Amino acid sequence: MDDGTYVTVENRPAVRFERDYAYPLQQVWQAISDPDQARRRFPSTLLFEPEVGGAIRFTDDPHLADQEGVVLDYDPPRALGFSWGDSEVHITLEPFADNQCRFVLINVLAADNEAARNAAGWTVCLGEFDKVIRGEESDGPHVDTAINWQTSYDAYVRSGMPAGAIIPD
Repeated sequence: MDDGTYVTVENRPAVRFERDYAYPLQQVWQAISDPDQARRRFPSTLLFEPEVGGAIRFTDDPHLADQEGVVLDYDPPRALGFSWGDSEVHITLEPFADNQCRFVLINVLAADNEAARNAAGWTVCLGEFDKVIRGEESDGPHVDTAINWQTSYDAYVRSGMPAGAIIPD
């Protein structure tokens, strides 16, 4: 399991996560693209038009105002990319071995000081995503049973990942 790394994508700062799942590609894609399953692992309700250029809407996040973005990549069951504020999220899936799937998430950031904050957020969300994939109960990343965001953030800062971005209440 990958705890997240700081990288650059086309000269922009980004955080990258890679995980291998012992589940078929379709099952992992379903957990990404189905709005009911997505809500259990994403900080917002996520609704999108399933096409490049389609609208994507983020609602119900207790820490952020509702937002809209654009679907940047849509190639079921292998890729979903979208804008989110001034950043981008790109998720790709690749089958390997017998019914296994490699999951890669890259969050291209608006500024490098967002790295530790966003990496900690994705650590929490991916912890819930892992539960969803395994068929376990998940009430989303904003509950006490989720990975602790502050602990993750502090660990990323200690590791030298750029920090200092505003942290929403």
